[in-house]
Amino acid sequence: MKQKGGQNNTTYIERIEASNLLYAVTHRVIKRADLAQFLIEVPGSTSIDELITLVCEIYNGYLKIGRICAEIDELAKHGVNLPPNLQGLTEDQVVDLKLKDEWGDKCIPSGGYIEYKDEIGRRNGRALCEKMVEVLKRTVDEAKQLIGRDTVNRDRCMNKATVNEVPIMLRGALTVVYPVELPPYDPIKKELDNEEDLSEATLWISGKEMLREKLISDYVGRNEKTKIVAELSKRGADAPAREPVTDEK
Repeated sequence: MKQKGGQNNTTYIERIEASNLLYAVTHRVIKRADLAQFLIEVPGSTSIDELITLVCEIYNGYLKIGRICAEIDELAKHGVNLPPNLQGLTEDQVVDLKLKDEWGDKCIPSGGYIEYKDEIGRRNGRALCEKMVEVLKRTVDEAKQLIGRDTVNRDRCMNKATVNEVPIMLRGALTVVYPVELPPYDPIKKELDNEEDLSEATLWISGKEMLREKLISDYVGRNEKTKIVAELSKRGADAPAREPVTDEK
């Protein structure tokens, strides 16, 4: 964490990674392959309860956006998801069992579709036309830029507003492509409607749990330059293993 002196005593938390480790460092980004990272700004007087909630909301939103973007890529190639009871079945099996994809007949994309079979039998094989693919691609690219790893290098802070805005932006593009809502069982629809429970999350520092009723300054003090490694974990889990020492090199 980095704290700036004066009345605007501000703490910078510079990194959340996919293994659920939170790194707070001064003027440096700890780099490891395939890790999510972002920068957030909070006052040193912030309570640990508020900090954990904020970190979890941003991190969960970050991961959610990544999952939605990945599913949108598959949607463009192979159309909406099949109902769970149709996934993986052959055409003959569907006929024999007298099953029907009712939502697939409702969810016709704007501009029509191209038949492109999903070899794993998960989606209905109705690929989007080139124009609609471009609509989704532009929006996905913009979403990735807003939450991309290079935001840390640009010293751009991530906040709840951004991670809340991006799914709305993606939903808007999907509405253009699919005027009728996606099926309720489609993973994109489920991701957009889902809410996470953050009450079980905890933060640990130096083998000690950061209690929600305390402040950040209770753990890092008021030193203007403080380096810590904290780990995001689940309530009731064992204390995380301590991280190896990291020097400036």
